[in-house]
Amino acid sequence: MKKILSSLAALLSFLYVAGQNDATLTIQQNNTGATISRHIYGHFSEHLGRCIYDGFWVDEKLPVKKKDRIRLDVVEALKKIQIPNLRWPGGCFADEYHWRDGIGPRDQRPKMVNTNWGGVTEDNSFGTHEFLELCSLLGCEPYISGNVGSGTVEEMNKWVEYLNFNGESPMTKMRKQNGREEPWNVHFWGVGNESWGCGGNMTAARYADEYRRYAVFAKNYPGAALKKIACGASSDDYKWTETEMQNIPLNQMWGLSLHYYTVPRNWQKKGSATAFDEQEYFTTMKKCLYMEELVSRHSAIMDHYDPQKRVALAVDEWGIWTDVEPGTNPGFLYQQNSLRDALVAASTLNIFNNHCDRVRLANLAQTVNVLQALILTDKEKMLLTPTYYVFDLFKAHQDAKLLPILLNSPEYSMGDEKIPSVNASASVDSNNVIHVTLVNLDPHRTINVSTQISNLSWKTVDGQVLTAAKYTAVNTFEAPHTVQPAKFNGAKKNGNNLNVSLPPQSVVLLEMKN
Repeated sequence: MKKILSSLAALLSFLYVAGQNDATLTIQQNNTGATISRHIYGHFSEHLGRCIYDGFWVDEKLPVKKKDRIRLDVVEALKKIQIPNLRWPGGCFADEYHWRDGIGPRDQRPKMVNTNWGGVTEDNSFGTHEFLELCSLLGCEPYISGNVGSGTVEEMNKWVEYLNFNGESPMTKMRKQNGREEPWNVHFWGVGNESWGCGGNMTAARYADEYRRYAVFAKNYPGAALKKIACGASSDDYKWTETEMQNIPLNQMWGLSLHYYTVPRNWQKKGSATAFDEQEYFTTMKKCLYMEELVSRHSAIMDHYDPQKRVALAVDEWGIWTDVEPGTNPGFLYQQNSLRDALVAASTLNIFNNHCDRVRLANLAQTVNVLQALILTDKEKMLLTPTYYVFDLFKAHQDAKLLPILLNSPEYSMGDEKIPSVNASASVDSNNVIHVTLVNLDPHRTINVSTQISNLSWKTVDGQVLTAAKYTAVNTFEAPHTVQPAKFNGAKKNGNNLNVSLPPQSVVLLEMKN
């Protein structure tokens, strides 16, 4: 009898564990018409550390392919992931940047001290014309952040005119003298940055008044209607969002921003980018998933004042922020990039995709050599980080129609805390190709995902997977291919449904075609 009971207990234990390892996913047709804007996949390049200087803009003697001083291997890598927009010149830097210092003959441009990031002196050799040439090479839209903190209404007004007016005026004459005949027609325009902090330490009410004033003088010109983005909240400052939505007319702003960084420990001691245990890994993932609550609650406030969702929620700074790499300038924010960071990026993009009715622009911080960078460089060497490959996989969602999902996931536990092991998003493109992105945050268990696909026909499934033996795995200049996508064979068609065996600590892209 004891032997029978022991066997029964073992069987029940097995069934319990098996059940824990199962997830169910239902993919439905989209009746809302929501589209995943490609601009959710935007990036951010501030005058900070080695992002602009020694990242995009290099010494003319560096032995790499260049146009002028723009590094072309970096450009080609970003074109491959279809970068849709690039935010510049900041960040905190934007509110001390005076655009006239960055135009005209480079040897006559005044030098400036970057007081926010390392106290270094910049020569302003990379300015408006250089940035817009970079965007042209990338094939992306520029997103310019204007100076509200230390600038003037007149200064921003003239910058917009310099960029976008095609008639006869002092600004267009100056632009032509500086070598640009036609206007650039820049649409995305940020009115200040972090005005609650480094952009002026304003109250929400004070900023709303300033925004309305600046917005009046940031003019629309033929072919260049501005998509003005107001400075929104930091993290969970819901009162800021409420105040801006109450006090700024909806027809004066295209978007309202939100900034949130995933910090593994705390702002005083953020934690290492490469040396962390499972407890810190778990905490990081829990903080990453907090983006779901932030987007939901800020969107709910916006819905109250804007039920038609005319104003976008623009999450134009997000990503993981760790301590800098040992031996590097602490003001340059140079950090390595591990599989953990790729899982953060993929989970965040899934959240944005599923909220694409309100989230219509986002910018990862930052593109090259700073924070959660896509690309790291060392003189002539260049490598692609695990986060880069997430954007390569997820580009399939750009401008595709969202397919709403219902997901029931097992839990990943650490002590008394729990988070969902699996997150996902799905879309169908203009060729009726279905794409599903799945993330398994559990570093130990393969999760079996039983997927029901309603009223959508498909015949074949292909996939790619991004994973590694350890969540601390990184790409280095000595071993640049440690973490990169591989073919995924763990998805099997079952009638019109799909069974997926999702490896531990992995990102999977599935593509289903007729």
